Amino acid sequence: MNKAAESIPSNAPYDIIHFEALGPEAEHLKEEIKAAQAQKLLPDEHRYLITPRNIQEFLAGNPETPLPDIITIKTHSVIPETYLEGTRKGIVTRSAGYDHVEHLAQKASITSLREYCVNAVAQTAMKFLYCAAGELNHYTNNVTTFERNRSKAFMELDGERVLTVFGVGKIGRKIYELAVANGLSVQAVDIRQEQLSNLYGNTVRFVSPEEAIGSSDIIVNAMNLTRDEKSQFYNVGYFSKEFLSKASKELIFINVTRGEIAPESVLLELYQAGRIRGIGTDVFTDEVQFAELLNGRKTTSNSYTAAAALVKHAVERTANMYVQPHQAFNSDVAARTKAVEAIRHVIAWYGNSGKSFDEQLPYY
Repeated sequence: MNKAAESIPSNAPYDIIHFEALGPEAEHLKEEIKAAQAQKLLPDEHRYLITPRNIQEFLAGNPETPLPDIITIKTHSVIPETYLEGTRKGIVTRSAGYDHVEHLAQKASITSLREYCVNAVAQTAMKFLYCAAGELNHYTNNVTTFERNRSKAFMELDGERVLTVFGVGKIGRKIYELAVANGLSVQAVDIRQEQLSNLYGNTVRFVSPEEAIGSSDIIVNAMNLTRDEKSQFYNVGYFSKEFLSKASKELIFINVTRGEIAPESVLLELYQAGRIRGIGTDVFTDEVQFAELLNGRKTTSNSYTAAAALVKHAVERTANMYVQPHQAFNSDVAARTKAVEAIRHVIAWYGNSGKSFDEQLPYY
């Protein structure tokens, strides 16, 4: 047994609970736990629960079950304030984004998955790019009558087209590489330009936001969402109407990280005004409430008229818009890698006597 693990007290029925674990991910978590136990990286008697429910649903059905000192979650779980009292807890968010827990970084040790979905999300961005540049909805509709005389010209991707990646962490860097491989002229915007230039050398060409909006044909948002208004990385509403209206060309806009960074109302208005020619998005503002609305359930949140319009146009193929429900991470490889990365963090927690992860917030 791991010596460090023996020193971690536990009065809970479980040593860890993995919330919101669905389908293949749940099976991969079991596989990785067993593998870690076989290698003596986790104790043989490691008591774990894997559940598809989020924290709120689980506690509603099991009010007497105390939460263990370490849990793993995804974005739909809300951490109870009472859980953060007493012993410092460990929280692994099984997501590349961490905006849903960053406000708790002073109260708990928190880590996220930095590697698992890099290729999956980057390839999703390229999937959206080919759909929007190729006017896929228009051409798909045309096949019903085999109309060829009045077809729109689609955007051919070549070195004359400029694609800008906003946010070049691991996912943004991969998007950059894929765009280069597809023959585009590629540039990047990141507030960490100096730090990343040292990391990437001359392999990434950085420009200012002003230069980017003036020269881009295509914009891909790959920034992590930061909600803290005091942070230099704060970016809620970053792609405002004022900013995007400065574009000198009709843009293709692709968002694969968080909806709050690019308000749907802005994207829809500029599309209708002819300033944006195509949209691809895997994410929406306040997704939990938006999902409730789409499923006909009551919501107390603000109107999601614009976001619902994007979905309607995409599903009905009535505009050059392409959507999916925040599943860019859902590749076969990513599902397994997510479990590998999550259990790697759990192993580190035990190795550090239940006090911290090897890598945790704040990252920068």
